[in-house]
Amino acid sequence: MLRVATYNVRSLRDDRAALVRMIKALRPDVLCLQEMPRLPGRRRAWRELAALTGMTIAAGCRAGGVAVFAGPGLRVVHGLGRPLRRFTGLERRAIALAVVERSGARYAACSFHLDLVGEARLRHAAEIVPAVEGAARAFGAHAVLAGDVNEEPDGPVWRYLAGRYTDCLAAAAGATGGTFPSPRPRARIDGIFADRGLRVVSCAVAAEPIHDVVRASDHRPVVAVLTPGAAPPVGRMPPAGRTIVP
Repeated sequence: MLRVATYNVRSLRDDRAALVRMIKALRPDVLCLQEMPRLPGRRRAWRELAALTGMTIAAGCRAGGVAVFAGPGLRVVHGLGRPLRRFTGLERRAIALAVVERSGARYAACSFHLDLVGEARLRHAAEIVPAVEGAARAFGAHAVLAGDVNEEPDGPVWRYLAGRYTDCLAAAAGATGGTFPSPRPRARIDGIFADRGLRVVSCAVAAEPIHDVVRASDHRPVVAVLTPGAAPPVGRMPPAGRTIVP
């Protein structure tokens, strides 16, 4: 089984100690982060957060402030950060993609943060999917996409992703909850999407302890427990790649 969490951490501008406690409470094997610091000093901030939470940086991209952290017991097979298509006047977006392995099972985990503008969101989603699926095929891995969609489940991008993958929270029996803003969440804009070869054991929006939830970030994290069902499609496996850290 694999515990995957997604968390928009608002550039680490909030209560750092509360954030560390939240991440530790999630106990993620894979942590997909959005809005990591992008200004000078970012390398130190990224490494400090990884060290304080007992994780390592598996992949990241400074341009988009996205990262994938890996917990103990996982082997990082491949990692990269990749900017997405640029839209004039809009914030630069990117993905962090890490292929990790546990007990012979591989997972291609992608952290993303989509735009506030609908057209850019849709075009970027259409760019992300083949990138993740290509890596999943190349390394014989299950695809897992996690991030800040900046759109609720009735929107076109969410429907596009949920049409190809399992919306983990929707698949979890009785699971509900908004993710933004953290004190009184009115919208579910953060999600985890898993390929059909993975079974969703559980998925939830973290709501406790409430004092840490509201102090750590303006988003609430989502955590899913996944287990392999069907075998992933396997292409010609390349050798393990070099992990690229911004």
